[in-house]
Amino acid sequence: MDLLAYKAGQYEKRLEYRSFLPAPINHRWIISDPEVIELLGRADRALGELNAFAQLVPDIDFFISMYVAKEATQSSRIEGTQTNIDDAFKEIEDLSPEERDDWTEVQNYIAAINYAITSLERLPFSNRLLKETHAILMQRVRGETKQPGEFRSSQNWIGVSLKNAAFVPPHHEHVPELMSDMERFLHDDSLLVPPLIRIAIAHYQFETIHPFLDGNGRLGRLMISLYLASTGLLGKPALYLSDYFERNKTAYVDSLMAVRDGNHMRDWLIFFLFGVEETARASANVFRKILTLKERIQREALPRFSHRRQQNAQQLIRYLYRRPLVDVKAVTTLLNTTTNTATSLITDFVNLGVLVEVTGQRRNRLFMFENYLGLFRKT
Repeated sequence: MDLLAYKAGQYEKRLEYRSFLPAPINHRWIISDPEVIELLGRADRALGELNAFAQLVPDIDFFISMYVAKEATQSSRIEGTQTNIDDAFKEIEDLSPEERDDWTEVQNYIAAINYAITSLERLPFSNRLLKETHAILMQRVRGETKQPGEFRSSQNWIGVSLKNAAFVPPHHEHVPELMSDMERFLHDDSLLVPPLIRIAIAHYQFETIHPFLDGNGRLGRLMISLYLASTGLLGKPALYLSDYFERNKTAYVDSLMAVRDGNHMRDWLIFFLFGVEETARASANVFRKILTLKERIQREALPRFSHRRQQNAQQLIRYLYRRPLVDVKAVTTLLNTTTNTATSLITDFVNLGVLVEVTGQRRNRLFMFENYLGLFRKT
């Protein structure tokens, strides 16, 4: 099917509402639009550059964990939570009671991402993987009673009520068949559809099917990164689009609705591919800055420690690349040392400009690797 001939589906009349039944996507796609082809080439090149950095950066998994935290906070923010990336690294007792529900949702999302990434080593990208990841996403949060890990068996909607919904996904009787079609589309090698086009179409289809009662937005955005990692297009899951979608939230929602209401798949692909290019280039730039910061700390800060203290200093800085917010208790546990030794090491890191005290308290103080964390706030 030529992209310009695409028909998104049709509305089905129900008793008091209309639900949208999307057309299957597991068929040939002919992409002949010059703008889409040109953007696809740019996005592929940007991904290649990001992939090169992901292969070259030492301890890349430390930095990937930062992107996971950022993705969790940005994706959850689209759903209305207020937790930011700084808060994501705090312990729950460091938060006010009104902040804890949002924080728990973000922590669940981090756990779900990490589970899914690890599971790709034993499972293909599949509906089974999506279900298992969804079950983790929904633990102990709003939505935990809404069939976690299972496709829905009742109608859902987007909006204030079913009767006045902005969008009503397909009736639940269609969900298993539609999700199987999407899974086949992502793995059908005979279709010769480029991976970025394939996951762009699949993301639209997933959000339109809305196969779970809750958590569809977060899981649908996560599946983009998982698919790219599963195909080998990215050696490491270092590309997350939720920040782009959050900054362009109105355009994101409008683009998806325009496909459903006007068959505008071309415009959705352009929006998606532009986001991939922009995000990949920004992520590669962050890796450049990380390498510069890492080299400067290795050259200027760590040599200031005596030979006897060098191992502890090296161990702490490596930990900070994974978790850039610490307190004395965490450092004491990390180094298996005394409170006085941990306090002394933190004080030296503060004096060297590596850590910044962020609570302004005399007790229970938190220290942030500000120059590093700031790199992820800006992307």
